[in-house]
Amino acid sequence: MKTPEADITGIKKNETNQTKNGFLALISKMTFDENLPIRFMYKTVPEHLNDTGWRMYTGYESAEYVENELANMLPVPLQKICEMDATLTELVAYNAGTVWERLPESQGWERIYDFKIPSSTSDVSITNDVDRFNIPE
Repeated sequence: MKTPEADITGIKKNETNQTKNGFLALISKMTFDENLPIRFMYKTVPEHLNDTGWRMYTGYESAEYVENELANMLPVPLQKICEMDATLTELVAYNAGTVWERLPESQGWERIYDFKIPSSTSDVSITNDVDRFNIPE
C-alpha cells in the first residue's frame, strides 16, 4: 500500500486536497467572553457557502452549552482566528473529518481519531405509501 506523500510542512496531500470554500468558522463564545484558548476543534462538512466546516471550542463547554449553538457559537473569519492563534494555521488546511486537541499542559496539538463528529439532523420521513403524496383538491 502506497503511503501519501507529505509536502514540505509534513501535511499529507490527500488530507488537505478538498475544494476550499467558505471563510467562517464557528467559535465558542467562551474563547472571547472568558479569554480562553481554543483547545478542541473539528471540521465537519460545511453547512453553507461561507462555512469552512471548522468548529472550535475551549474544552470547558458543557453539553448543554454546545447544544445551544445559536446562542453560544460565533461565526468568525478563519483568518482572524489564525491571527489570534498561529498554531491553528497549518491545522485548518485539513479536510472534513479531522479532529484536533491541545491539552492544557501542552502547547502542541494532537490529532484525535476516536471522536464522533456531530452532524446536522434533518427531520425526514421516507415512505413507499403513494397515498401520502396525493394532494386533496
